[in-house]
Amino acid sequence: MDVCYKSRPVAVKTIQPSNPSAVIREHKEKFQREVLLLSRMDHGNVVKFIGASVEPTMMIVTELMKGNTLQRYLWSVCPKRLELKHSLHLALDISRAMEYLHANGIIHRDLKPSNLLLSEDKMHVKLADFGLAREEVISGMTCEAGTYRWMAPELYSRDPLPIGAKKHYDHKVDVYSYSIVLWELLTNKAPFKGRDNIIVAYAASNCGRFSNGDCISPAVLLGRGPNNRPEFKEITAYLTNLLHKCGSAETETETTPPKMVEIDRSISHAKEECTDPG
Repeated sequence: MDVCYKSRPVAVKTIQPSNPSAVIREHKEKFQREVLLLSRMDHGNVVKFIGASVEPTMMIVTELMKGNTLQRYLWSVCPKRLELKHSLHLALDISRAMEYLHANGIIHRDLKPSNLLLSEDKMHVKLADFGLAREEVISGMTCEAGTYRWMAPELYSRDPLPIGAKKHYDHKVDVYSYSIVLWELLTNKAPFKGRDNIIVAYAASNCGRFSNGDCISPAVLLGRGPNNRPEFKEITAYLTNLLHKCGSAETETETTPPKMVEIDRSISHAKEECTDPG
């Protein structure tokens, strides 16, 4: 929702629980965690926090990003792809935001195009929605969180867990989500298109592979193991260097994408309709 605050346009996120009468401890604690984390953020690629309110409605006020979400932008240009250099610039912005979060001990846990907001000219992106974000603890995280199509395999359970048992993971779950977002930026295709969420979860927790028709890059599959995934500071450095080389060579189409992600751009020639991945 867009409104004006002190003569400037702002964005207002309202939290509406499914049962308004049950807005007690659980909802307020979750809301307070999000406000606390967002209020601590101070980075050019993280949406700026302005204020918050608990009564009469829980809401968070942030700067207004007039370019809407990255998800809507990709849908608007589909089936065309973004120019490679444009995609890499946006990918670098996202990597910088995530590098900042991880340097401050924060795991976002819900990195996806609908939580990435664009500037009006669509050239810059900022990270938003810290509803699932948490501080990383030494013992590891245990609560399953995220959106199926962008969730790392270690967040799923192949078999039912014993009563009281929990899954353990760390900040590398964000790197896996980033690899899916990067794949979307380079191909403008919906991840695991046509697959039910439960099928995506099952495949990821077992072997992480689908038929060739799914056109998911091998880079995403090879990054299943957390230890195989780079840190965001490495990704940021690599993309910065790559874009510098792009500028020096004054070319956008002949530059090879980062080896660390090994995106196979040939899959983008497959003819698919662009639909909401759900």
